[in-house]
Amino acid sequence: MNKDEEQHLAQLLVAAQGGDRKAYEQFLARTADVLRAFLRKRMESEEMVEDVLQESLLAIHRARHTYLPDRPVGPWLFAISGNRMIDFYRRFRRVEKNEVTHDILESSILGRHSNSEAAEGIEQDIQELLEQLPEKQRRVIELLKLEELSVRDVSEKLSMSESAVKVTAFRGYETLRRFLGVVRK
Repeated sequence: MNKDEEQHLAQLLVAAQGGDRKAYEQFLARTADVLRAFLRKRMESEEMVEDVLQESLLAIHRARHTYLPDRPVGPWLFAISGNRMIDFYRRFRRVEKNEVTHDILESSILGRHSNSEAAEGIEQDIQELLEQLPEKQRRVIELLKLEELSVRDVSEKLSMSESAVKVTAFRGYETLRRFLGVVRK
């Protein structure tokens, strides 16, 4: 973004802060283009770019009153969008970590059986592994993974805090990894 464009965006935002809806629409449209280019240089896929762009625009909308007219608008926009990108990657990493853990556990169990006996053997192995867990860990994992309840639902059902459910599940997953000989990197 060049200096003229940055000044134009700043003028639009100041007008929007004053209640000019048309200026705000123009500001958001142009900001979306600028941030999309910014994010494309830093992210892996167009889908990720669009997700972070939408989160960025929402954050800008919520924070528009914090923009100070005597300051450059570019760093303000890029800081907000950069923070949304960091938040996205943190969430992405947590989800990816859980999916990889699930895949590792599943492949470890699958590796013990031929295709013909896999269905019966897997179910039996899973049940045997779960039975080796302490009662609370077993119950939390059964509710989360087998009954596919949310953390909030498990929390309510077992009269535990959501944090306690997450910690208990984590400890159960760690125990299962140890049973299976899966080493985390």
